[in-house]
Amino acid sequence: MSNTLTPPAAFTLNRRVLFGLTAGALAAPAILPRASFAQDAAAPAAGAMAPRIHTFPLGSFKVTVLSDGKRVSEKPQETFGTNQTPEAVGELLTANFLPADKYVNGFSPTLVDTGSEVVLFDTGMGEGGRQAGAGQLINGLAAAGYTPDKVSVVVITHMHGDHIGGLMEGGQPAFPNARYVTGQGEFDFWKDTARVGTPAENGHKTVLAKFVPLAEKATFIGDGGDVVPGITGMKAFGHSPGHMIYRIESDGKALILTADTANHFVLSLQRPDWEVRFDMDKAAAAATRRQVFDMIATDRLPFVGYHMPFPAVGFVEKQDQGYRFAPASYQFDI
Repeated sequence: MSNTLTPPAAFTLNRRVLFGLTAGALAAPAILPRASFAQDAAAPAAGAMAPRIHTFPLGSFKVTVLSDGKRVSEKPQETFGTNQTPEAVGELLTANFLPADKYVNGFSPTLVDTGSEVVLFDTGMGEGGRQAGAGQLINGLAAAGYTPDKVSVVVITHMHGDHIGGLMEGGQPAFPNARYVTGQGEFDFWKDTARVGTPAENGHKTVLAKFVPLAEKATFIGDGGDVVPGITGMKAFGHSPGHMIYRIESDGKALILTADTANHFVLSLQRPDWEVRFDMDKAAAAATRRQVFDMIATDRLPFVGYHMPFPAVGFVEKQDQGYRFAPASYQFDI
């Protein structure tokens, strides 16, 4: 299977496209992790919440999904299906046994231990999110048996705040021995001073604070670029200008890390053409959703979605106007 996706329409900044770009506000409702092959965290201190992690094998690789936290939000129709009526959005949620007036944002960075490299995809909200209960990545790593200095590569799928917020801790690199990988187009867009005075200015400032100090240790890749052997980048533009996804493959087993290609397991997958508030180019994002999930469904591949219901791992099949999400159960255990 080719790792190259046909690029969607050229990226444009129009039609409500630059909206709250540092909020990191997209996600699917979170659920408790299944016991199947899950690695349980140690008991927490009184009053503390146990880190939520889920570990499974992929060939000779070990994959661990880590919950950075979750957040309840109201009025789903103001984020998903913004080109639809509130009634249409509510009806779809109700049909899927979900409340029509609230939804849950979850954030799920992913760690891939290849045996020779420890690769972390995205860093969550970081210290800025802890007051609201997010920023739990470091605790999750500890529960999985890793300290930050053991992470050798940090991959940033795109530079929204909920993905880069954990890059720095107390003004210092949170992962002191890591090198960094991200998309060239994504970095070029957010670093550019042309963002000053636009709705993207806050995102620009966040990138200057969180990523630019690390740029000398970064590799900037494009479509088909390698991270480490077995991990390859694929362009998936639309949610952001240089948003990328990653194919992870070991011993004939493959997994797609889809980042923010789809941000809700019902509203973004069952209706992939519905507009999402935080997709910067809404037409390109919709085209990319169909390209990516057509590939995943056709090849029957598992995927990890940053905002899918925790533990964020599942499959899709083509159905009706879009796709049906099937959460993983024991597929990786046997």
